[in-house]
Amino acid sequence: MNFQDKYSLVEGVFSSVYSKYDLMNNVMSFGLHKLWKRELLKEIVINDDELSVVDVASGTGDIIIAIRKKFTDFINTRYIAVDSNINMLNEGRKKIIDKNFTDIESINADAESLPIEDSSLTHYIISFGIRNVSNITQALDEAYRVLKPNGKFICLEFSHVQHPLLKSIYKVYSKFCIPQLGSLIAGDKEAYEYLVDSIAKFPTPEKFNQLIKGSGFINNGYRLMNNGIIAIHTGWKN
Repeated sequence: MNFQDKYSLVEGVFSSVYSKYDLMNNVMSFGLHKLWKRELLKEIVINDDELSVVDVASGTGDIIIAIRKKFTDFINTRYIAVDSNINMLNEGRKKIIDKNFTDIESINADAESLPIEDSSLTHYIISFGIRNVSNITQALDEAYRVLKPNGKFICLEFSHVQHPLLKSIYKVYSKFCIPQLGSLIAGDKEAYEYLVDSIAKFPTPEKFNQLIKGSGFINNGYRLMNNGIIAIHTGWKN
């Protein structure tokens, strides 16, 4: 599949399921996605009372809203939500407006081409989105470009289960249960078949760690959660 084909496929998937996206996340993960996102927030490091963060593939805005809530007392802040799918972005925008977080910017753009200044942000965050971009290397290069020196890259993504028995159970659940849930709740079985397939095809944490390093990040690493179902990858701009 070429980059354009993948882009069109991903846009179609999220245009189909955006209205049920939050509900499906809760059902599919048994609510665990909230705990995973809390762990992601622990990776944010504040220096000199400045926080300027972009949440790429922001979806319905859970991460950027949680960051805005947690760091509400800081003065030097900038919050940006970016998503390539306008329907997903608008869903997030509704929640942002409901919270009256008018200082959160919303931008409809691709991860591979961010309309953000060079070396302008302290944090780049992408949650359950890097596997869906058309060109992962280009997206990582963009992450490096927009970060300030000593800025931090943080990625929360599905990974590869380690324990053999759990791996077998997870494979059956992913292949058979998730698409059926997608059909029942979101009305689109094929969309969730794609999402399951995108997880299976995503690089191992070791290989993805090397891709991050290849874009220039230093002191990069990862930690696994729930026996490898999830990984948090981090890296720093030199």
